[in-house]
Amino acid sequence: MRLLNDIIGKEIVDGSGNVIGKVKDIEIDPSSKILDSIIITKSESRKKLMSTNEEEKIPFEMINGIGDKIMLKKDLKDSLDNIINI
Repeated sequence: MRLLNDIIGKEIVDGSGNVIGKVKDIEIDPSSKILDSIIITKSESRKKLMSTNEEEKIPFEMINGIGDKIMLKKDLKDSLDNIINI
């Protein structure tokens, strides 16, 4: 799957320019075949700040753009309600 190969390993950057992690996997809605969320492995600095799990799920709605890096629409601290620790 080309989408998966293009996205896995890309850095995730929040709206303030902070690198929050790298893409580990993606979730696709089976009925619509549309990208539902990305699963990230947290950056080392983020792991130190948050004593929760090493991975998080970020809904696709939070993504602003995908290029060399994946940009989120907002600063992560403004969007914590939408992020799921896994």
